[in-house]
Amino acid sequence: MKKIVAYFFQGILLIAPVAIVFYILYVIFVTIDGWLANTIKPLLGFHIPGLGIVIVFISLTMLGFIGQTALVKPLKKITAAFIRKIPVLNLLYSALNDFFSAFVGKDKKFNVPVKVLFNKENNLWKLGFVTNESLTEFDLDDLAAVYFQHSYNFSGELYLVPKERIERLDISPSEVMKFVVSGGVTRIENFEK
Repeated sequence: MKKIVAYFFQGILLIAPVAIVFYILYVIFVTIDGWLANTIKPLLGFHIPGLGIVIVFISLTMLGFIGQTALVKPLKKITAAFIRKIPVLNLLYSALNDFFSAFVGKDKKFNVPVKVLFNKENNLWKLGFVTNESLTEFDLDDLAAVYFQHSYNFSGELYLVPKERIERLDISPSEVMKFVVSGGVTRIENFEK
């Protein structure tokens, strides 16, 4: 019974950061769309469907731009320091922050697509992304960290792989990610990095 409860909470920890972000975006969209419908419909005489999505997109883009300015960076540091003192909030914040910065931040992690030989006898390969080429902090100099995305899912697994089994691919990282996530159904269109 303890293992089932542990697995249940592990599942919550895996899904919570993404679910929270989508829920917040949904609430913002519904609120803005409802407000716009009540405000603009009397003025124009009709409702513009999807205007809330446009407003949310523009607002988030502007917030992202403002967040990169020198005026906001100290505020971000103070907020992050405060959040790190709250255990559960710290876990969610750091997981979300690391997840999004891996895809769109300055420290993009999924930009080195590779294929890894998993079964030499049957010549089986797996597509992945090198996320850390140096594991000296673990005293594993001959291994690299490779992330393998699950197909039809937003989860994956991290393996420590012998470097000689890794071959870099000369294909765009986004094309490889689409190919893996689609289970190999998507065609790779762009062969340039």
